[in-house]
Amino acid sequence: MLDSLYIKNYRNLKELKIKSLGRVNLITGKNNTGKSSVLEAIGIYATKGDIDFIYQILNERGEIYKKGDNNNDFLETNLKTLSSIFTKRKISFEYPDSISIGTVENTLFGEEVSNKKSIRIRFIKYFDETVYGENELVASRKRTIVDDNLSKSILDYKTGIEFKVPESSLVLPLEIERPYNRVLKGINNTEILQYIKTRNIDSNLNGSLWDNIALSEKEQFVIEALRIIEPDVERVTFIGESSQARERSVIIKLKNNPTVFPLRSMGDGINRILTIILALVNADNGYLLIDEFENGLHYSVQEKLWEIIFSLAQRLNIQVFVTTHSNDSIIGFESILNSPVNQLEGKLIRLDNLNGEIKQVEFDKNELRIATEQDIETR
Repeated sequence: MLDSLYIKNYRNLKELKIKSLGRVNLITGKNNTGKSSVLEAIGIYATKGDIDFIYQILNERGEIYKKGDNNNDFLETNLKTLSSIFTKRKISFEYPDSISIGTVENTLFGEEVSNKKSIRIRFIKYFDETVYGENELVASRKRTIVDDNLSKSILDYKTGIEFKVPESSLVLPLEIERPYNRVLKGINNTEILQYIKTRNIDSNLNGSLWDNIALSEKEQFVIEALRIIEPDVERVTFIGESSQARERSVIIKLKNNPTVFPLRSMGDGINRILTIILALVNADNGYLLIDEFENGLHYSVQEKLWEIIFSLAQRLNIQVFVTTHSNDSIIGFESILNSPVNQLEGKLIRLDNLNGEIKQVEFDKNELRIATEQDIETR
């Protein structure tokens, strides 16, 4: 679990330092303050720099550029695509311009970024080096990174991007058509991650998540969550020709009613809750990220949903990060956070854009209670 968070040079987050985090964390702020960027950065951290995850983010934002008629090689296209995740889309080979995502530690010299728990991403120049063994047989091949000044004296250097985690590093060449197809997922053991985007109601994804928990006690967690909106929900399942069917739909059965209903016919709210809970019960010992919690949810159901999220986060050992624009979401979050039965620590982090620099204001449970009671703006 992350107890703090440090993000540098990721999108509009030039340098963001959140000193402490809880089990359940709510991130607020006006538009363009980096709320979604924080979730993405946590996802990159959890997946240990998984290039597939990064390209999914780029694709969803429309930032994967294709080779055009005037582009004679793939390097320019790949640099343009991957520069999208760097602050100001800067293409730089200088080490200080690299992306850093990690935690903050208190040391004898003050607060320092933990090198033991950090991920770095940077553009690099390198050359392929062959190491020979006995009888001039090739023993190994490796990519040797060179600094910008030295690269000027090396005629055949190549351009790549480096993903570095503690004790491991991966250099991805950028002069080929699909660099992400050349590597395995991640460069270390990735952590469990479920990420719900702004409008993510994907029946195929939900079907896969349902298959993971079918016939387990977690089915009941899902039913209890759906009862927030429809108290008479008795059973729920996914139907299709098979678990591998391209199109699968959700049906529910209500008490004292022999007819089954397609869940989509019951509105966006209950479908949004299904997506959230399915992701939650599939995130054991990992992370759940939810962008714009309030989407499709009436204010009257949000507090009850927060109660379930807090309960399952504790039971399944999940750290939750959620963004919102909604004051109703904040009120519901505060109510459950300060409930006498709640044993979990939570935080509200508000992001502010101060002259182009994104800064945070942190509220613990007591500070958030006071802010809510005195109607202090926390969005």
